[in-house]
Amino acid sequence: MAFFSQDQLEAIAGALGDTNQGLTGLEIQHLIASSKMIDPGPVMKRVRIYNAFVESQNTKQNRTHVLEFIRLAMKPARYNHDPDRYEPMRALLNQALAFAGLVVDQAGNLTSAESAQTLPEAQRRARNLRADLEGRGVHPDVLKFCRAELVSDNYFHAVQEAVKSVADKMRTRTGLTDDGAPLVDRVLAGDPPLLAINPRSTVSERSEQSGFANLVRGTFSMFRNPTAHEARIHWVMSKEDAEDLLSIVSLIHRRLDAAHMPARI
Repeated sequence: MAFFSQDQLEAIAGALGDTNQGLTGLEIQHLIASSKMIDPGPVMKRVRIYNAFVESQNTKQNRTHVLEFIRLAMKPARYNHDPDRYEPMRALLNQALAFAGLVVDQAGNLTSAESAQTLPEAQRRARNLRADLEGRGVHPDVLKFCRAELVSDNYFHAVQEAVKSVADKMRTRTGLTDDGAPLVDRVLAGDPPLLAINPRSTVSERSEQSGFANLVRGTFSMFRNPTAHEARIHWVMSKEDAEDLLSIVSLIHRRLDAAHMPARI
């Protein structure tokens, strides 16, 4: 079995121990023990993981326990209580694993992939995606999701995170805490809605409001909990699809920005 190189171990440990997206200290302690590695003790998270990896690989002359740590760390069920952590960490980790010819899929499976031989393709893809979207004049709240870590294996995650930002905007505008279709129904489908995109004074305007609610509801449904649906797990999205979908999300953001809150009797 091939070994991880020093720079590969550093990158993997850095992703798993990332300050914002990575594992907590208690999670690292548990995973090191579960992977049957020696815990170097409480130091910086990425250093703790790296030292445990190096000691295990050097002592056992294989990377079996390092791989087991990654498998255990990336089990989706571990993140039931905090699901928003999973995809950003998986994206960071996959960028680190690219040069080792490995990838963690959305179901948490660690599988072989074509090894990267140059600078991360994800960075070029992210720059190209952003440039194309800037040319389309998409909403600034969408451009922030064109990051390398979100397009490290495919464009799905950038779109998924952008869709989440729509829900965040509706909650911010209304003070609600709902999510998904219930949030859309309360914000856009009431009579009157909490947010109206037009005066709703004619049949056409009321139809437009209803259609907009259906658009947002359908967009949410398309990207909700993708790990629970096999068809979405294996959805390899092209850059063209991502650009079109992010343009839709941009339209939704612009209409929400311009929406008003009708008086409620």
